[in-house]
This record gives sequence, C-alpha cells and structure tokens, in this order.
Amino acid sequence: MESIDKIYARAADRKGSEQALKILLGDGGNDHKLTELTDDRFLAEFTKKVFQSGFVWRVVENKWPGFEQAFFNFNIEKVLMMPEEMLEQKASDPQIIRNYNKVKTIKANAMMIFDEQQNSHSFAEFISAWPSNNIIELWAYLKKNGQRLGGNTGPYALRALGKDTFILSRDVEAYFRAHDIISGGIQTKSSLAAIQKSFNQWQQSCDLSLSQLSRLIAFATGDNYVQVE
Repeated sequence: MESIDKIYARAADRKGSEQALKILLGDGGNDHKLTELTDDRFLAEFTKKVFQSGFVWRVVENKWPGFEQAFFNFNIEKVLMMPEEMLEQKASDPQIIRNYNKVKTIKANAMMIFDEQQNSHSFAEFISAWPSNNIIELWAYLKKNGQRLGGNTGPYALRALGKDTFILSRDVEAYFRAHDIISGGIQTKSSLAAIQKSFNQWQQSCDLSLSQLSRLIAFATGDNYVQVE
C-alpha cells in the first residue's frame, strides 16, 4: 500500500502546490459538534440526501423551505404521527418534489431515530460516539435500520452533518481498484473492510481526518487536475 506521504506529494503536484491542496482538503471532521444538533436536523439531512439521490441537487435545495414546512421542520414525534393518507397528500404537494416512495422514507427514518432515542441518548449522541475506525458499520446501520440510506446516500448525509467519514466516489473507488486493494463489488463486506483498513492505516500515520484523506485520495487519482490560484 502506498504511503500517505507519496499520495500527498502526487496530489499536491496535480493541484499545483501544497498550499492549493490544503485549501481543497478543507477542515477535518466536526464530530465534537454533532451533539449540538437536534435530532430533527438528522432527519432533515437524511431526507435531503434521499431526494437528491439521482436528482438535480439544486432543485432540492430550491424546494427545501417547502419540505421544512410540509414536514413540521422534521419534528420526529409529529412526523411519526402522520397517517398514511397524510403522507400521500404531502407527496402530491407542489411545494416539494412529488415522489411518494421517497416521501415514505421520512416516516421510516424518523422511526429509526426514535428507536435509538429509546436507548437513553439522542440520535446525535449516538452518531457522535461512533468510532471513525469502523465507520463502515455505521453505514451498515443506516442501511439496515433506515430506508434508502445505502450506497453513498448515508455517507453523504453523515458528512453534511459533520460526522467524519470517507466517501466512495468514482476516483476513490478507482484508486483502490488500481492498487489491487479491492477487486469485487465496491459495497461488498470484503471490499468495505479492505477500504476501512487502508484508511485506518493512513490515519495512524498522519493528522488528516477521514474526510480529508478521502479527498486526498481522489485528488491523487483520475483526471481531476483542478488548481487553486
């Protein structure tokens, strides 16, 4: 496996300079700030990413105030009290994106959050406490207990909320395949375990977060030669 120093040097060269690379890598994870969020924000972000999946993100952003209004600012208890008929009605509301199958995930993911709250902690505390060296199991939890949070949807939501996680973008996947770290499907248990192991080893040899390492791998791979002036 390549050393993180070698990957860093290649990425800096591709982006024009180390200074440019540092700007692109951005800040590290904000796990310590997660507990400042209320659980309705987790439901809101899960919902946003579900609707953005396979759709134009900008359209979802433009309609987002309508989502907040239609679903009681994603108040967990109020969402769970919505009967099926109300969900169907909301799915035809022009102020949101009218997709009944995705609308149904709002109540299902609210139940996931509510169930975790019964363990004497908030959902925010639960996510914040999850160890980064096994982030793939958190992905698995979201996929199993929520709806439409598999693939990259759950990880993108976690990153947007401030949970430190890597993302399996096309460039990141290409890196692991090119270096024969994975060979099968990207979402198989063996592939995910091998990728997690690699990130853990890199993280032990540097002070970069998972999100920064993920960007670094992408910047060192593929055709993204974008530079920062």
